[in-house]
Amino acid sequence: MANLKTLAKDTAIYGLSSIAARFINYLLVPIQTAKFNAFGGQYGIITNVYAHVALLIVFLTYGMETTFFRFMSKAGETPEKVYATTLKMVATTSLLFAAIVVLFLQPISDALGYPDHPEYILIMYLTVAVDAFAAIPFAYLRCKHRPIKFAMLKMSNITLNIVLNLLYLVILPAMQLNPFGIYNDTFSLDVVWVFYINLCCTLVTLLMLWKELAGFRHSFDKGAYKRMLTYTAPLLIMGVAGQLNQTASQIIFPYVYYGSAEEARMQLGIYGACIKIAMIMVMITQAFRYAYEPFVFGKSRDHDNKETYAKAMKYYIIFTLLAFLAVMGYMDILRYLVGESYWEGLEIVPIVMAAEIMFGIFFNLSFWYKLTDRTIWGAYFSGIGAVILIVMDFLLIPKFSYWACAWAGFVSYGVSMAVSYYFGQKYYPIKYPLKEIFFYVGIAVIFFIGITFANEYLPIWSALPLNTLIILAFMAIVVKRDFPLSRLPFIGKRFTKKTDFNEENN
Repeated sequence: MANLKTLAKDTAIYGLSSIAARFINYLLVPIQTAKFNAFGGQYGIITNVYAHVALLIVFLTYGMETTFFRFMSKAGETPEKVYATTLKMVATTSLLFAAIVVLFLQPISDALGYPDHPEYILIMYLTVAVDAFAAIPFAYLRCKHRPIKFAMLKMSNITLNIVLNLLYLVILPAMQLNPFGIYNDTFSLDVVWVFYINLCCTLVTLLMLWKELAGFRHSFDKGAYKRMLTYTAPLLIMGVAGQLNQTASQIIFPYVYYGSAEEARMQLGIYGACIKIAMIMVMITQAFRYAYEPFVFGKSRDHDNKETYAKAMKYYIIFTLLAFLAVMGYMDILRYLVGESYWEGLEIVPIVMAAEIMFGIFFNLSFWYKLTDRTIWGAYFSGIGAVILIVMDFLLIPKFSYWACAWAGFVSYGVSMAVSYYFGQKYYPIKYPLKEIFFYVGIAVIFFIGITFANEYLPIWSALPLNTLIILAFMAIVVKRDFPLSRLPFIGKRFTKKTDFNEENN
C-alpha cells in the first residue's frame, strides 16, 4: 500500500500540473478557433502540422526515455554514465535532424503540402528537435523523483505560451500595435506566429533545464550505448506505430478527403478542435505514465509487484471512467472551449475519449514486455493497431470525413489492447481484478446512456443537475466499494474515532 501511495502522490503532482497546464492551454482553443474560423481552414493547418510534430518527436526520442529508466535500474550499469550516454545520443540525432531539415527544406515542404509556406515546416521541425532533446532531462527529473520541478517547468512553458498567444491574437491587434512588423495593414493573423511562439517557449524551457544538462560532463559509455540501442530499437517501432494511432488520421486526412483542399482543411480543423475536449484522457494517461514508468522499473524486484500492478490498473480505469462521465455530463458547458463554428463535430468526443481509455489500458499492459526485455512485442501490437487505423482511414475518410478518424482510433486501440492482454497473460501473467473492472465499466455505460438522454431531451437547466447527480452516484459507488471513508486521510481518522465512540457507548 505504501508503494501505491507513492505512485498516487507522484501521479497527483504530475496530474495536477498537467491538468492545470492543459486547462490554461485550453484557453487557447476558444481564442484560436474564434480568430481562425473553421471556414478559413487555418486551424486545420495547425492540426495537420502538429500531427507531424507529434510523430517526429517519437522518431527523435526513439524510445530512449523508457530505455533510460530501464538501464538506470539495471544492475551493473553506472547511472551517471547511462544519463550522459543517453543525453549525447539524443543530442546528436536531434542536431542531425535539424541539419537535414535546413538543407532539404523546400523538398520536405513540397511533400507535406506546404510548398508556399516552408517556414511552417522549418519552425516546427526545429521546435521538435529541441523538444526531443529536452525529453531526456525531463526523464532524469522523473527518475530522481522530482515531480515538483518537473511540474513547474511544464507550467512555465504553458503559461509563457498562453501569454504570447494572447499578445499576438488579441491584445496587440486590439491596441493597433505592430511591433517588428508582424501584422499587415489590416492586422490579419497568420498561423506562422503561433509556430514561432511554440519555438520560443521550447527554447526558454531548455534554458531552465541547465542544471540537468550537467550530465554532459560524464563520459560516454560505448558498451552501454550498444546495449541501449538493442533494447530501444523495438521501442522505436512501437512508439512510431503507437503515435501513428494518434496522429495518422490528421496526417492522412488532406490526402484522401473527397473534396477541395480548403474543405479538407476546414473538416480537419473541426476534428482537431473537438478532440481537444477529449484530451482529458490524454492528460490522465500522461500523468499516470510520468509516475508509473520509474515506479514500475524501481519495483520490478519486489515480491508483490504483480499485485500492485493489478491494483494500479483497476484504479486507473476507475478514474478515467469518472473523467469520461464528467466530460459527457458537462458537455453543454465544455462546448464553449471551441468556437461555435466547430460545434458540429462534438458528437465524436465520447468515441475519442473511449479510445483514449483503451490506449491507457494498453499502456498499463505494456510493462510485461518491457520488464522481460521482450520489447519487440510492443512493436507488433502497436503495428497491428496502426495498420488497422490507416486502412480504415483510407477506406472511410472519403465517405465519412472525420467520423472515420474517430472510429478508426477506437477500433485500433481496442485491438492493440486485446492482443497485448492475451499475450501478456501467457508470458507475464498478472491476475487483474476483471470482475471489478467490468462492473465499473458496466455502471459507467449505464450512466453514460442516462447522461446522453438528459443532454438530448432535457433543457440545460435540468440536464446539468441530473448529470451531476449521476456523476455523484458513480463516485458514491467507488467510495463504497474501493475507497471507504475509514481509509481516507483526515476524514478516515475522524470516521474511526466516531465509530470507536459509538462502540464504547453501546
